[in-house]
Amino acid sequence: MTAPIPAIVMAGSRPGPDPLLDGSGVATKALLPIAGEAMLVHVVRALRASPRVGAITVLAQNSRAIAADPALAAFEDVRFADSGQGISASLAAALPDDDAPVLVTTADNVLLTPAMIGEFLDGAEDSDVAVAMVERTVLLARYPESRRTWLKFRGGWWSGANLFRLRGRRARPLLDFWGRIERDRKKGLRIIAAFGPALLIGVLLRLLTIHQGVARAGRRFGVKARIVPMSAAEACIDADKPEDIVLIERIMAGRGF
Repeated sequence: MTAPIPAIVMAGSRPGPDPLLDGSGVATKALLPIAGEAMLVHVVRALRASPRVGAITVLAQNSRAIAADPALAAFEDVRFADSGQGISASLAAALPDDDAPVLVTTADNVLLTPAMIGEFLDGAEDSDVAVAMVERTVLLARYPESRRTWLKFRGGWWSGANLFRLRGRRARPLLDFWGRIERDRKKGLRIIAAFGPALLIGVLLRLLTIHQGVARAGRRFGVKARIVPMSAAEACIDADKPEDIVLIERIMAGRGF
C-alpha cells in the first residue's frame, strides 16, 4: 500500500477586498462560516478522514489567527504555518526538497470528500504535476445553476477542482512560471497564450484535448503533467461567490451535515 501523502491547504487571502466577507464579522475567507462552521474546518475534516492523507499543513498569511479558531485548534495534528503574499511562491517554498509528492488543496474547497481525494490520487499516479478538473456536462447535469470559469478544448469544456498533486522540486519551475501569470487565473486564453503560440493556436482551433494541451505545457518545463477528470460534479464547486455558498449549503444539507 502506498504511504499516506502529506497535504497542504492554501488558506491565505488574496489582495484587495473580498465581497464574501462584507458583514460577516471575520477577517479572512478561511474562517467564513458555511453550514455553521468555518470553511477551512470542512476541508481539514475531509483530509483527516481520508486514509490516503498523512500530515496536514495549513498555509496562511496570519496562520496564528486561523489556528486560534477553536474548531481548528481541535485538530491537534494539523500544522499551521505563515505564507507569503503570492500563492505560487508560498507553495513553492513549502514543497519538499526531494521528489516526494504532496497533495494541495484550498480552504474554499468545502465540498471535498475522502472519495474525491481517492479518485484524484488514483488518477494522478506517476505524474509530476496533476490537476483535478470537471468537464462541463458533468457539472451542468447536476447543478445547471452553477457558474464556473471554463477552459475550452476539443472534446469538452473544463473547470478546475482545487486539487493538485505536485512532486516536490520537480514542480518548482512550473510554479515559478505560474507566479508570473497568476493574476490572469480567471482568464483562460491568457493563461494558455502564456505557454506559447503553438499551444494557443491548438486550443483556439480545437485541435487539442485538454489532456494533450496540459501534457504539452508540462513538457515545456520538463515535467509529466496530467489532468485527472473528476466524476463528482461537486468537485469544482468552491466557495467563491455568495451564490456558491447558497448552493454549497444546500448540497451539504442533502448530505446530512
